[in-house]
Amino acid sequence: QYTMQEIVDAGHGFFGETSGGLAKVVERAFERYGLPNGYILGQEGSGAFIAGVTYGEGELHTKNVGQHSVFWQGPSLGLDWGGQGSRAMMLVYSRRSVPALYGRCGGVSGSADVVAGVGMTVLTDEQVVVVPIRTGIGARLGI
Repeated sequence: QYTMQEIVDAGHGFFGETSGGLAKVVERAFERYGLPNGYILGQEGSGAFIAGVTYGEGELHTKNVGQHSVFWQGPSLGLDWGGQGSRAMMLVYSRRSVPALYGRCGGVSGSADVVAGVGMTVLTDEQVVVVPIRTGIGARLGI
């Protein structure tokens, strides 16, 4: 498991020192879910016109099984319009094995916490909780 300081240090190295809200968002995740088993550092892009899609890729970091390349994608439903490019750090909880991460996780992007330009959402399935923390450019509006 990773400590809050390890996650904040990795995030500052990845996002840069300008991400002042990172420590507060990570603190909220730790208060709600505890210590993560791993984290992903990556980038993603999304776009929408009525319905949307997100694609991303990154590297899963763990203490017990090393690093693994991961990819993700997902649709968005509802009335969406726009595009966005983001750097993403995803905290991974309750990971029993690396293959457990390769499944569908549901979440509600509208339930995001945003602090100083850094946003956090929560995605879950029966085996894993993933907390994406994003900062990026673009605008995407939705209902």
